[in-house]
Amino acid sequence: MDPMNALLEPGMLVTHPDKPEWGIGQVQSNIGSRITVNFREVGKVVIDGTRVILLLSAE
Repeated sequence: MDPMNALLEPGMLVTHPDKPEWGIGQVQSNIGSRITVNFREVGKVVIDGTRVILLLSAE
């Protein structure tokens, strides 16, 4: 997993770099390389942290 993704904790706000239309999401869990995020526009998504580096949101 990318070192940035390893720092993500439940409650943190993130965006998906390739899916800006998903809006801001809140990290639900970060176990191993699986990051569960609840995005405003699409709901709960499980992301492979070895393939996608989520971006922290300032909101």
